[in-house]
Amino acid sequence: MIAAGYLSSIVIGISLGLIGGGGSILTVPVLVYLFHMDAADAIVYSLFIVGIASTTGSVGYFKNGLVNTKMVIAFGLPSLIAVFATRYFVVPHIPTIIFKTVNFTFTKSMLTMILFAVTMLAASYSMLKKNNISANNSCQQTLNYQSLVTKALLIGMLTGMIGAGGGFVIIPALLFAGNLQMKEAIGTSLVIIALNSLIGFITSVGSTGINWQFLLTVSAFAVSGILAGIFISKSIDGAKLKPAFGWFVLVMGFYIIIKETIFK
Repeated sequence: MIAAGYLSSIVIGISLGLIGGGGSILTVPVLVYLFHMDAADAIVYSLFIVGIASTTGSVGYFKNGLVNTKMVIAFGLPSLIAVFATRYFVVPHIPTIIFKTVNFTFTKSMLTMILFAVTMLAASYSMLKKNNISANNSCQQTLNYQSLVTKALLIGMLTGMIGAGGGFVIIPALLFAGNLQMKEAIGTSLVIIALNSLIGFITSVGSTGINWQFLLTVSAFAVSGILAGIFISKSIDGAKLKPAFGWFVLVMGFYIIIKETIFK
């Protein structure tokens, strides 16, 4: 299981490097089911792993001028506020036992994993649905700041609650509401994911004991994966791999729901 966990960490990075998102949604399930961590601790670790991997991946996009700083501010600032508010005001006040019956106890950990599963199903839909986004996104349109801010707040809450970067929502938002080209949307998405995740980690680091050796090891595997993903993306269109990854995320989402509700 440990070897599978480290291998999965590489896959997380590869997905981030290839398609600018998706991989981060696997981090918590990998930590919970392969490394046997508590869900609450896994979210804190996930925020660091995703943040470091995304930061590494964004460097190349910065060098190539494929990060739109205007969109980082317009999208990133509201999402950062939502991350902080969620981690500081919401998460600490969710009770460990939410409700209990004679034969069933619904815990905070179960809520976290079910929310994660629902997010995975939404992510898989986003990856599997057919759309007409071109690589150049040449159809110019007016910037929709209201849509950007709404989605930014949603992503911030998502990151704060379950540790997912939300690239599957950020990239479409940047393409349609932000009017960016695909490569620029991926680079900008990685920066936003990095900021949200690292702020979420800093806000939460005091809530759990950190095994830094383990955390840095997993992060190193994820970073190697994102570097590999960026290299592979030079010869393979990440959009072509999205459907296959989408099916995998879909299966994982249903697996988590069944495991947490039926076989718990």
